[in-house]
Amino acid sequence: MADPLDRRAYDLLRLIAEHEPIGSIRLVERMQWRGYSITGRTVRLVLSDLDERGLTEKVPGKGRRLTDAGRDEIARGNIHSRREQVRARIATLTSQVTYDPFEDTGEVIAASATVPDSDLDAALEALSALAETPIGPLPIALDHEDNEHQLLLPSSLTLDGVLLSRGIKTDLKTAGLAEYRTDPSSTTQENTTSENGAISRYTDAISGERSTMDVVDLLLESRRTSTENLLAGTDPALLVVDNREVPLVRYRETRDLAETTREQLGGVLDLRRPRETGPFPLETPGWDFASLTYGAGEIALALLVEREIAVSFETLAGLMPRSEFELVELTSVR
Repeated sequence: MADPLDRRAYDLLRLIAEHEPIGSIRLVERMQWRGYSITGRTVRLVLSDLDERGLTEKVPGKGRRLTDAGRDEIARGNIHSRREQVRARIATLTSQVTYDPFEDTGEVIAASATVPDSDLDAALEALSALAETPIGPLPIALDHEDNEHQLLLPSSLTLDGVLLSRGIKTDLKTAGLAEYRTDPSSTTQENTTSENGAISRYTDAISGERSTMDVVDLLLESRRTSTENLLAGTDPALLVVDNREVPLVRYRETRDLAETTREQLGGVLDLRRPRETGPFPLETPGWDFASLTYGAGEIALALLVEREIAVSFETLAGLMPRSEFELVELTSVR
């Protein structure tokens, strides 16, 4: 069996899938836009390896395209080979979170999107509109370098760190898409804390050991979300969220921490005991655990990707002090 592909090779495969047939020069440009420091020679070597594996093939005078095997490889999504690395990063970051939602201070995990200077106003306009929906508030930080702006938002996994700092260990179960309605009368939900909004059902959840935030990357890249519906006032919207289980004996404390975190950092929240009516992403949790679904900065990333404003994004960009974030409506000056 051939060695598993690394992330760079998978990113090349995805770019070929998006633009096939495509030549090596354009691939170098697009890889560099995604943050890779890569040369034409390196790209040609990786392409040669992909050809040998039967994942790509040459189109005379036009470049590369995927084979059926290459499409199958992308469908598998590189989840298995990247799983342990991503899980380790999640564990490291959540263990370092110092954010206190009651004081609204400390370090949070940041998600980031990179936009060209020319698209900054459009990005801020989109995020400002999103902040006016039940998903708000929307804290944001800006960083500028080389004709690009990096927009940073609190990641959903900040909540896992908040709970862990109180001795409440979460078990990340699924990541996927939830159908969200701004009209609560259209659902049976009772435990959402997003005023005038609720999760009505889960449409796509990936379970078990495959449930890492890598799944969020794949969902965003494949344009599976419909965050735009929130701004249009069209129900439902498909939002990217993740789901974890928490010990039922810590339910009340979990609820207080989760609700306060959502009030400060935004997002959509659903918390329910196993005996309550769903929806649950896959199955009812065991009797000793409660189900907790949350989405925050990744929802904003999805909107920027849907509008083709973000040239790249990262769901686990690192830790940042909460003090560096401002409400998006205040961040209108470059």
